[in-house]
Amino acid sequence: MGNCCSDVAGGRAAVGGGNGNKTSDGRNDAVDHFLKSRGFHGLYSQIELSLAASSLRDRDVLSKSDPMAVLYMKGRDGKLEELGRTEVVLNSLNPTWINKITVTYHFEILQNLVFRVYDVDTQFHGVDVKMLKLDEQQYLGEAECGLSEVVTKSNRLVTLDLVQHDEVMRTPHPRSCGKLTVHAEESMNSKTAIKMKLRCSELENKDLFSKSDPFIVISRITESGISVPICKTEVIKDDLNPTWEPVYLNTQQVGSKDSPLTIECFNFNSNGKHDFIGKTVKSLADLEKIHSSRRGENLFLPPHTGHDAHNKVLKSQLFVDTYSECVQHTFLDYLAGGCELNFMVAIDFTASNGNPRLPDSLHYIDPSGRPNAYQKAIMEVGGVLQFYDSDKHFPAWGFGARPIDGPVSHCFNLNGSTNYCEVEGIQGIMTAYTSALFNVSLAGPTLFGQVISTAANIAGQALAHGQQKYFVLLIITDGVITDLQETKDAIVKASDLPLSILIVGVGGADFKEMEFLDADKGERLESTTGRVASRDIVQFVPFRDVHGGEISIAQTLLAELPTQFLTYMRTRGIQP
Repeated sequence: MGNCCSDVAGGRAAVGGGNGNKTSDGRNDAVDHFLKSRGFHGLYSQIELSLAASSLRDRDVLSKSDPMAVLYMKGRDGKLEELGRTEVVLNSLNPTWINKITVTYHFEILQNLVFRVYDVDTQFHGVDVKMLKLDEQQYLGEAECGLSEVVTKSNRLVTLDLVQHDEVMRTPHPRSCGKLTVHAEESMNSKTAIKMKLRCSELENKDLFSKSDPFIVISRITESGISVPICKTEVIKDDLNPTWEPVYLNTQQVGSKDSPLTIECFNFNSNGKHDFIGKTVKSLADLEKIHSSRRGENLFLPPHTGHDAHNKVLKSQLFVDTYSECVQHTFLDYLAGGCELNFMVAIDFTASNGNPRLPDSLHYIDPSGRPNAYQKAIMEVGGVLQFYDSDKHFPAWGFGARPIDGPVSHCFNLNGSTNYCEVEGIQGIMTAYTSALFNVSLAGPTLFGQVISTAANIAGQALAHGQQKYFVLLIITDGVITDLQETKDAIVKASDLPLSILIVGVGGADFKEMEFLDADKGERLESTTGRVASRDIVQFVPFRDVHGGEISIAQTLLAELPTQFLTYMRTRGIQP
């Protein structure tokens, strides 16, 4: 998608995985985690929305209405935040507005848009639209939709019914006030990137018994002077004169070719406390000149507080071996090309969850309607992903329970069927889950291997049939798995398939062992045969860490998904 890191971890050996000895050990996934701790967030794209309306109500006596559209984002609390206004089109009931409204698209968030149309009174026609008081204009109607509903359409166009807000509150079938057509277009800046191959010479050695393991982090300097990381290289082992794989700096993320960038070199340490080697501050224009001159730029150490205020210039140098501009396919390009994300869910029915009929159980269904942790995770994650799946038929399984008159199963169909595993919609998952609680006996132990293998088989079949699909398996569990190596084997095998695995830990268990499955926290997974996962496909989050916070469980789990998707597509040369 939009920023550089859609490529940083999005499909090149230089970033977050790949080939050769340079990237097979998980160091790059640990560096991804390091970037997040310094402020890097999920991927985004700039979307330009074009609006048009038809058959608006005529509220003027001697002429037709003079309509203007206003766009809002509805927050989780229901409050509206204004994002922009169109111009006023005079004397028209079928306006096509020229001014586009820019929205930042975040995959991991449900972004609910509210469009309101007003008839601007004649006395205000000379006033800047930003200065207009909306309560002084005549309200014509409104429409609402999710941004994901627009961007997932092949033509990125939806037509909505305009209705009166007060009628929506009074009746389930309010009168139509016309139609509103919304067209989304991704900004070209989201696709344009600078490709550079960086090299350093004579780096200082920071390791005692071997040479440094260097990597570079590139950060954008904000107006307030804060550095926000936007890009990194891979880690290279034992090399004081490293040449990294190409990195891609997105022009949208950088701002302009003259915007200052901080380029820092670190020595990788497995404990996450990476040694600072040196830095320089250059713009893209400066880096292009360094490439043209074929000369190096000396790194420096900034002064310590209270000491001489001069930078300490090092003999270490940064070189730009290649520099070129390119246009890349983004996450939204794949969606527009017909690629779908297919949601799957697996639920832990082991006895450690407690008796579902008792209020202290993690599976307790509250008569008041308040969802338990399992239901919240399903609704939040499924609520985002459902818009990227056209038929909304979701495979749903349970594990760790004994179905009626049967042995303990570590992968049973949640709907009770012996023939098919799919349910219809998120509500179908919720209904099947509630029903299963009263039709199985909670047992154990907690095993993931069979569920992951079943999901991987579905992904493998889609791949074999040439379908452009990417699968997302959500596993919700209350305990630490007892088949850790079997699970690792299944994940390593699945890392070559179009599949990502999201794991939510509910309850108060110690989930430290689960973090080994998430390469953000440690080494890349290895199977019993010594095979290493080709990429990081697991994201683990304890529910208690995000419950009640400003960031939802869906945001935490899904922020990396477009990166994992692009990693898969780009490393395999799959075009939209």
